Amino acid sequence: MPRLIPAAERILKARELIQKAREVPLSIESGKYDLNYIATVKGLLQDARDMVKFISYIPSSTADMKNQVKLIYQEADQANQEILHS
Repeated sequence: MPRLIPAAERILKARELIQKAREVPLSIESGKYDLNYIATVKGLLQDARDMVKFISYIPSSTADMKNQVKLIYQEADQANQEILHS
C-alpha cells in the first residue's frame, strides 16, 4: 500500500513538477511543435495540478495551504502559456 503524502510535501512536489516542465528540452527538428514535447509538458503540468487538487477539500487544510493550491494552479497555467504559447 502506498504511503500518504502530506499536503505540504504535495505542494513542494507540484512546484518541482512545474519546474521540470519548464526544463524539458526542445526538439531540434520540430521545436515546440513536436507532439512528444507538447505531451511531456502538458503531462507534467497536469501531474502538478493532480498532486494538489484535493488539498482544498481536506478539512484540516489551512487557509494558507488553500492559497498555495490556488498559486500552484496559477503557476501551472502561466507555465503552460509561457512554454507552449509564446
